[in-house]
Amino acid sequence: MEQRENLNRGLVAIQTKTGIFLSWRLFKRECTGASETGLTGVDFDVLRNGRTIARVTQSTNYLDREGHRGDRYRVAPVLPDGVSVLGRTKRNPDNKAYADGISEEVSVWESGTNYIDVPVRKPAGGVTPAGEAYEYSLNDMSVGDVDGDGEYEYIVKWDPSNAHDVSHRGYTGHQLLDCYRLDGTLLWRLDMGPNIRSGAHYTQFMVSDFDGDGRAEMAVKTAPGTRMTRYAQDGSILSESFVTLPQRDQDAGISHQDNYVCTAEGYRQHLIRMFMDWHRHPEVVAGHWPQTLEACFGMDVRYIYPLSEADAAALADYFMDVYSPGRSPKNELRKFEGFIFEGPEYLTMFAGDGTELETIDYPFPREDDGLLWGDYSMARIEPCNRVDRFLAGVAYLDGLHPSLIMCRGYYTRTTLAAYDLVDGHFKLRWQVDSGHVPMSNPFHDDPHAGQGTDPVYGRLAGQGNHSLAVADVDGDGRMEIIYGAACVDDDGSLLYSSYDRLPDGTPAKLGHGDSMHVAHIDPDRPGFQIFNVFEGAKAAPYGYALRDAATGEVIHGTDEQGQDTGPFGVYAERDLGRCMIGDIVPGRHGLQCWVNDVYDCHGQKLEIPAPSTNQAIRWAADLTTQVIDESNYLEGEHIGKIRDLTHGIMLQPEDTLTNNGTKGNPCLVADLFGDFREEIVLRLADSSAFRIYTNTEITAHKLYTPMDDAMYRCGIAWQNNCYNQTCYTSYYFASDMDFRQVPLDK
Repeated sequence: MEQRENLNRGLVAIQTKTGIFLSWRLFKRECTGASETGLTGVDFDVLRNGRTIARVTQSTNYLDREGHRGDRYRVAPVLPDGVSVLGRTKRNPDNKAYADGISEEVSVWESGTNYIDVPVRKPAGGVTPAGEAYEYSLNDMSVGDVDGDGEYEYIVKWDPSNAHDVSHRGYTGHQLLDCYRLDGTLLWRLDMGPNIRSGAHYTQFMVSDFDGDGRAEMAVKTAPGTRMTRYAQDGSILSESFVTLPQRDQDAGISHQDNYVCTAEGYRQHLIRMFMDWHRHPEVVAGHWPQTLEACFGMDVRYIYPLSEADAAALADYFMDVYSPGRSPKNELRKFEGFIFEGPEYLTMFAGDGTELETIDYPFPREDDGLLWGDYSMARIEPCNRVDRFLAGVAYLDGLHPSLIMCRGYYTRTTLAAYDLVDGHFKLRWQVDSGHVPMSNPFHDDPHAGQGTDPVYGRLAGQGNHSLAVADVDGDGRMEIIYGAACVDDDGSLLYSSYDRLPDGTPAKLGHGDSMHVAHIDPDRPGFQIFNVFEGAKAAPYGYALRDAATGEVIHGTDEQGQDTGPFGVYAERDLGRCMIGDIVPGRHGLQCWVNDVYDCHGQKLEIPAPSTNQAIRWAADLTTQVIDESNYLEGEHIGKIRDLTHGIMLQPEDTLTNNGTKGNPCLVADLFGDFREEIVLRLADSSAFRIYTNTEITAHKLYTPMDDAMYRCGIAWQNNCYNQTCYTSYYFASDMDFRQVPLDK
């Protein structure tokens, strides 16, 4: 049986117009079978003020119409013999086994509505070296039981207002990570320091109980200057410490006072040094790149190599002032500042209480400022872009325990490393590296369509997305990593990398895309399916496609008579952005898929409007899918309404905001407490707190918490990657689901 968290009941009591709504967790270990409406096994007694008021058998909700704000509630499991665990405990007070699963007694939420606000300690803003002021706001979030008490703690990322996309120049404030209890107690704050740039693509923080000790850890990319502050219960500082520098770096004189953030003039000096060493570059020595920079820039040779500093400076000025603007007016390299293209990079594992367990070198160094990665090769010259695209994940690679996945790159070179945490130390399982995509001229080429230099993993290059997913796609009990249009097996081997043909018959990789969903989309088809969009436009075989997750092949659709209608994939001449799946047409078997148009799982177009593609949530009592609608962001509205085509607007939050501009993501969507339905976490407009909304509609269905489903739980861990994506259970979840197909413990 796979490792799981030892959570408490997650009982919540919420005042509604008709009474006190109660909701609590059912665990996978407590389920023994299925009925037409849900799972069977443990039932529950509901107690108000110490007195049993109801027995619930068909769900994990109850509406106490006689309840009041001042009442206190708890729930207790009912054993197979029909006796309440609570009653059995009273007769056998020394037998702790009978006490398993009894909830703590809880009060009704003070808000008097369906949300709880968790106060946070907002960091002070600052001023960049360029004199620009910035402030902080709450952003992405993850959860884990860091102290083993059965209740989640909340790990939140603070974004400065000048956080930047990888391709945008400028200084940023420090990236911060906090850990809070549900009552707002701050346990620790991690200041990433000056040498980790702030933005969606730099800091993915993976929270999981990696060593199985019952307390969650957190892994994150760090650098010199990364500092942890731990707090006592009263808010005073318990300890402050920088991450441990490897002995090699200490011997080299590296310290936590080092600052590798480049200025505009510092970048110019970097170019001069790079040009002076041009004749020594391995690609030049090997004859793969032109022998002179003039040949790279399409000009007559003027200088003698090796270049003198003066000649290298002249070429650097020509490159910044003439060549680059000639490629694109957006290439303003004289203003290139705020990036980090040199200096050490680390990977640190922190215990749940914030203490450092181990710091090691990041598995794949940057090597350069992006020259080898293709950052200088396109019309848009973007140093430090493709080289600094990071992803991370958690996967049960052995089917039993969570492993850490750390990645770098997906537009060109692609790398992944898998680690276990053993006795407080990183233990490498495997590494995957496509190698760089060869270029004939690093200043004028297109490396996106090519393969990497590695003879095995070269096909992996350029296939990744802004996120990843994990699932047991081949049915062997161990998870694979779905890396966009490619898939890495649990042992690190390349399961597949998907190619197809353009309309003229030319073979081409499916390539990079912004959005991907891995789930049981067609419940009548074995295994998982993948629905994703691709960014290659005319250069990609599909703008979007439904694929078999086990093989990567595009699935053929069928019409209403069951006739083959060809590949369920649409060629597009432009980047289609995002896509989504879900049960938005109740009664239509299988999940629907949409970009601009809505299709059923067999590829049949449905004449209904396409909902938002930002993010989905399982909010409704009837097991359908809702979307978090950020459609009015251009008018400055960022409130993240929950709606669907059947119920309309089901939640319209007030005084809250979503994150990341056009992405419109909440801080988190996850089943945090109560029954199996997901909560939505949003930041207050002033970031003084984060707000957790839950649904108080009674459901007639009974399911264990999806946090007990390893695939879903891993998805919650990787949700904070870059462009936050919806995560899915390992079973078909929809209004017409067959509960007999929900996996149970054997």
